[in-house]
Amino acid sequence: MQKLLVRDETGSCMITWFNQSYLKNKFQVGETYKFYGKITNNFGKITMNSPVFDEKDKKFNTGKIIPLYPLTYQLSQNVLRRIMESGLAEVEERLNETLPDYLLEEYDLQGINEAIRQIHFPNEFEDFNKARKRLVFEELLSTQLALLELKNSYLNEEKGIQFDQNVKMSDVINQLPFQLTKAQIRVLEEIDNNMEAEKPMNRLLQGDVGSGKTVVAICAAYKAVKCGYQAAIMAPTAILATQHLENFQKILEELGIKCELLISGISKKKKEELLERLENGEIDILIGTHAMIEENVIFKNLGLVVTDEQHRFGVKQRTKIAQKGRNPDVLVMTATPIPRTLALILYGDLDISIIDELPPNRKKVETFAVHKNMTQRVNGFIAKQIQEGRQAYIVCPLVEENEELDLKSVEKLYETYQKEIFSQYKLEYIHGKMRPKEKDDIMERFKSGEIDILISTTVIEVGVDVPNANIMVIENAERFGLAQLHQLRGRVGRGDYQSYCVLKYEGKSETVRERMKVMCNTNDGFVISEKDLELRGSGDFFGTMQHGLPEFKIANLFEDMPILKSAQSVAMKILQEDPKLETEKNGLLKELIRDKFMKRIEI
Repeated sequence: MQKLLVRDETGSCMITWFNQSYLKNKFQVGETYKFYGKITNNFGKITMNSPVFDEKDKKFNTGKIIPLYPLTYQLSQNVLRRIMESGLAEVEERLNETLPDYLLEEYDLQGINEAIRQIHFPNEFEDFNKARKRLVFEELLSTQLALLELKNSYLNEEKGIQFDQNVKMSDVINQLPFQLTKAQIRVLEEIDNNMEAEKPMNRLLQGDVGSGKTVVAICAAYKAVKCGYQAAIMAPTAILATQHLENFQKILEELGIKCELLISGISKKKKEELLERLENGEIDILIGTHAMIEENVIFKNLGLVVTDEQHRFGVKQRTKIAQKGRNPDVLVMTATPIPRTLALILYGDLDISIIDELPPNRKKVETFAVHKNMTQRVNGFIAKQIQEGRQAYIVCPLVEENEELDLKSVEKLYETYQKEIFSQYKLEYIHGKMRPKEKDDIMERFKSGEIDILISTTVIEVGVDVPNANIMVIENAERFGLAQLHQLRGRVGRGDYQSYCVLKYEGKSETVRERMKVMCNTNDGFVISEKDLELRGSGDFFGTMQHGLPEFKIANLFEDMPILKSAQSVAMKILQEDPKLETEKNGLLKELIRDKFMKRIEI
């Protein structure tokens, strides 16, 4: 602890710093310095902790607006500010402009050099806001142009497949052991119209966890096969692919449709035989993981591609599998609800369908938010459910994006529960660093009832149906985004039993309480994602950017919605006049998009 007594004409103040021993020789008696920090006045005794300071004539940290940067281990604001200042001095007025003059004038935007300087070291807050507006506009405009260009390239492609109007999806719908919801039927009509049109279908299907997207995919695949084509269904994990296979076979095998599974775990001999049958057209529907993208996977006549959990696959992978056919129809499914206001803008290259109601037999998952001090009661509740024959998930907190620590926290939690709390039950743990085969094996055993309690990181978020698991406890729920909590909660409530989700949280801040309240009050993923965006901003919200496009560096999709809408209309106007950005005035925009996106998504 370093203490320093300072005084001026108004009085004296005791300043304290912690763990900064280098300050010992920093100050000379009798010299004048400027200090800036939070003052505490205890009965006339004035103190200040860890202020920033400058020598009398300097203006590094005081007397001006200063930036606060995100820091990493042992890097101080001071050091980083100095690095930034020298970096800016190095490139002063030499950055190449990225937006055309006509846009800068029309929308009253700062030039790139001015914007970069003012975003770091603004003269006034108004200058900072102007700089931010310019950079946000550029980021959103370039994203919109890239997506709309992508969509136009689909539209301008040669014709797609026109599926036969006489093959009716109702033939398979009438075979189903349950009734479809109005929303499912509406979405199937949209898909049916797409499939019968000559333009290739490129459709995003959004539906909350458990809203019945798989059945929609089954009906679309049925139509493709009965029209003489093959279908490819791509899932992010082997266990999800296996689950899809079971669902497809249950409904389609009795209608004479042959479904097979291709995942990396199958033997070489079996794989060779499978690939031969696929190329000969003996397999109608191939369901699998990334293994389907490999070059040796050849379809005889691919007509429909369905990718599940879109945010796990970039545009690149979607395109790769679609290239295995001649302009097949593409259906992209996701259970990550994106607020309606954003979906159209983010998925500019896709048409959008939304399943916005759950099947009538789905019971609402009862959700409770409790403080850590309720742990004993929660454990008692878990034990009661297991005695009644149910199973439980316990989800481990995320530890600041550190896989090593994540792993430790899972193992530590497992030990505590196994030895001290639930020693009479069969426990197992699962995390992202395990080999896929190991994870699949544990999930299989959990599904078949051999494991009572599964302790897991968020790897179960995109997961398997375990109808018998009816309780989920999420440790340190305040560390997760709402959209992710909602995804996790969707793992329970898949059977006939009343299901429960218990959110254990720490902290008393208003935001934490607000977020827990949202989770307890609603099961609607769209409402939740809207709130998540508002409370956390878009950086965290997307985690993995849905597109294989880069994450937004500066734009916040909730706060910047007006700029986003204006950027979208500007992008549409530009591409209407100049679809390929070939005119001289749009040269800079073409370069901006190529630099930013095209290398990434390789379209």
